[in-house]
Amino acid sequence: MRIPLILLAFLTSFTLNAQKDASAKAILDQMGAKVKDSKGILASIQMVSKNSQGKAMGTKQISLKMKGEKYYLKQGLMEILCDGKIIYNFDGANTISKSSVAESDQTLSPQKLLAGNYDKDFNYNLLGQTPSKATIELVPLDKRKSFQKVTLVIDKLKSALSSASILDKSNNSTLVKVLSINYNAVLADNLFLFNRAKYPKNVEIFD
Repeated sequence: MRIPLILLAFLTSFTLNAQKDASAKAILDQMGAKVKDSKGILASIQMVSKNSQGKAMGTKQISLKMKGEKYYLKQGLMEILCDGKIIYNFDGANTISKSSVAESDQTLSPQKLLAGNYDKDFNYNLLGQTPSKATIELVPLDKRKSFQKVTLVIDKLKSALSSASILDKSNNSTLVKVLSINYNAVLADNLFLFNRAKYPKNVEIFD
């Protein structure tokens, strides 16, 4: 029985290594380290959605300000504020919904894409690279996630995300393009604190 057990151990080790591509990990770790070292990030993002037949479903322009685990995301009148523990989602009209960071774990926000901390949540594979660009596929370990996979295009010279294509469970896709990004933005801490007074009085808050 010893030989089959050794063979099984080898195959298991090989499978795990294939799921955590070392070449992909090195590129992802560089991107993550740059985000971690940053004192503040300011990014302009475009999101283009298509249905499973490839028909365009809309384009959104998003402004993102990020400092560690905190972020402020604005798209038109809609806002999402995270103080590191609680997420406040303003619909742009009359409702603010509150949720914990843990509760939002099944989705993939632009903030999570830029953070570069993929190791605990994904298997990853390097699909191809040039001297200046790398394409990496991420597959979530938790199959309850709202998406099937994510394909990242990373600028290797800047160690920064250029774009990400997210495929959801219904085969709809969202292309996230990073139009500009500043890793040295000066952001005040109170920017990430929820302030009820800045919203209209008729806005209702739901937990």
